[in-house]
Amino acid sequence: MNAVLSNPQTRERNDSETQRVLAQSPLGASFAETPNPVTRYLAVELGFVWDEFLARLNRVPVVQAVEDGSITRQQYAALLLNLRQQVIDGGRWIALCASSMSQELFIIRSALITHAAEEHRDYQMLEDDYAALGGKRADIESAEKNIGSEAFSAFMFQRAAQPDPLDLFGAMFIIEGLGSAKAGLWAERLRANLGLERAGVNFLIYHGQNDDNHYNKLRMVLSLPFITEAVAKRLVKTARTVARLYCLQLEELGNV
Repeated sequence: MNAVLSNPQTRERNDSETQRVLAQSPLGASFAETPNPVTRYLAVELGFVWDEFLARLNRVPVVQAVEDGSITRQQYAALLLNLRQQVIDGGRWIALCASSMSQELFIIRSALITHAAEEHRDYQMLEDDYAALGGKRADIESAEKNIGSEAFSAFMFQRAAQPDPLDLFGAMFIIEGLGSAKAGLWAERLRANLGLERAGVNFLIYHGQNDDNHYNKLRMVLSLPFITEAVAKRLVKTARTVARLYCLQLEELGNV
């Protein structure tokens, strides 16, 4: 492995630790089984990013409450209200990312346009879930971003406006990975602990069912020749940044 792909932290990791993070990575352990050193680098480094992300995520109070069943309807409503503003921005930064791709990356631009079209109405499911809990639509429609969501969205738009922002697939690794790994589980626990009908957890159910398909596309993109050594390094940093900012918005519920 050459100098660009070497990492001092990687050299300190033992094989068992690396295999552990690869096994729990949303990309799957088999993604690392490749002769391509760039793809192997991404598999390992993103695996460790995911491991760090889960460790921090599990310390966030609202996530702990969902996981241990202690969450209240009021807490869940606050979660929906705070997520809605960031979800609205999701389709917008994906579309901006697409428009920033050069002609040489037409295949990537096309895939991102399709993805933006699939995502741009997701916020309406959040509004419907909020209303099903008894919340007023006017409240969720007029809510401000919390300070964590402000930082999250600002970073995403800044990166999406750069030329050929392929590193944002690192952001998708975190966001889509969370949907694939946690959304369905959280929906089941919320229904069981809060006595909710499907109408109250549609957003989570949808992402639990559909983000696996998005992940198959992500695996394909990360294996393309467009992902050079330099892109891979930036992509991992973007994934680490987004992992931290995603947790921050959940830590700052209601702090506007």
